[in-house]
Amino acid sequence: MAFNLAQLELGARARVTLVAGSGALALRLLEMGFTPGTVVVLVKRAPFGDPLELQVRGCHVSLRKAEASRIEAVPL
Repeated sequence: MAFNLAQLELGARARVTLVAGSGALALRLLEMGFTPGTVVVLVKRAPFGDPLELQVRGCHVSLRKAEASRIEAVPL
């Protein structure tokens, strides 16, 4: 059951399966560590739901919901 990281619940863990699309944004997300097989955790969500704070490879990264929606994952 795949979903995107924008749909992740607070504190939930997921394994990245795909970074959708091509171009500069997809490349930047891959450079930030969102590669297939990587485990991510949703640490915090801003009061209005945007941006999201994710833990990936031991680092905390903030992404907008639009950016997080391009990253597909499966729950752990």
